[in-house]
Amino acid sequence: MSKIYNVAILGASGYTGAELIRLIHSHPQLRVTAMTADRKAGMSMGEVFPHLAHIPLPKLIKLDEMVWDDVDLAFCAMPHAAAQEVVLKVPERLKVVDVSADFRLRDVAEYAKWYGHEHLAPELQKEAVYGVPEFYRDDMKNARIIAGTGCFAVNALLPLVPLLEADVIDPDHIIIDSKTGITGAGRAPAERKLFSEVTEGADAYGIAKHRHTSEFDQELSKAAGRKVTASFTPHLLPMNRGIIATIYVHGQAEDVHKALAAKYESEPFVHVLPQGSEPPQTRHVRGSNLNLISVTPDRQEGRSIIVSVLDNLVKGASGQAVQCANIVLGLEETMGLEAAPLFP
Repeated sequence: MSKIYNVAILGASGYTGAELIRLIHSHPQLRVTAMTADRKAGMSMGEVFPHLAHIPLPKLIKLDEMVWDDVDLAFCAMPHAAAQEVVLKVPERLKVVDVSADFRLRDVAEYAKWYGHEHLAPELQKEAVYGVPEFYRDDMKNARIIAGTGCFAVNALLPLVPLLEADVIDPDHIIIDSKTGITGAGRAPAERKLFSEVTEGADAYGIAKHRHTSEFDQELSKAAGRKVTASFTPHLLPMNRGIIATIYVHGQAEDVHKALAAKYESEPFVHVLPQGSEPPQTRHVRGSNLNLISVTPDRQEGRSIIVSVLDNLVKGASGQAVQCANIVLGLEETMGLEAAPLFP
């Protein structure tokens, strides 16, 4: 019989925690044996998320009540800053897949600049691998900490990094126009997330200062071998799930498509649509771990328009976290993640 791995979800009462439970429920070799959520400790998951009430799960407990003896891997779905302190308390023998922002930036000084406080676990940061399997699969195999990516970041990095590595686009001319569903802002109550504040409108926010910009700086510069400063603007749309990025680059569409098709030819979750295809829509990936990419020639010679879509809660967060967990545990990478998108 195949080995069953016991996993803990730290911070299980948020959207990413709920999505981890939904995905792990159909995973043949992962089992949730502990869940923490300090404000909702003592409650069942069915009380917090009724759509999960049919799944047999342990009750939510406070973090200081955790018993680690039978846990093989911990998912950390805490708010930023909290995860750094929490991971310090996790036994060193355990693998940790973090879904927060706490270990994304290799340079702790850059973390302090973008997140407004000093990194609380700089020694642990040295052990973290940035959590994009398509780029860092081999590094993950022996890593102790996998750093979850920003959802905006991974959606645009998946098309852009291979293009910079192949030297088919100009690093000095990259514009990323991204739009996300409301779940990207988390579950905590806030005035700007009220139905009447969000519906029937669109909202550009964090212009030139959104924290995921730091991930673009880090990963695009690494791919190009020199400093790259892309323009990035996020928008909030009145939908629950999904991210769509329209990316403008200087590069011949034929070369751009060829480089992306070659990079992702054998990847299970990233699909480059054939030239001439209609661009993908967020509804084409809803509920799945897929990323779909299209390339269209711009009207201006030598420029291309890339469209990239994914579900922010799956490939943008919890699904990618399960994909990373599969890698660090030595399991089939696609295990538990092959469900088709929900449509309509």
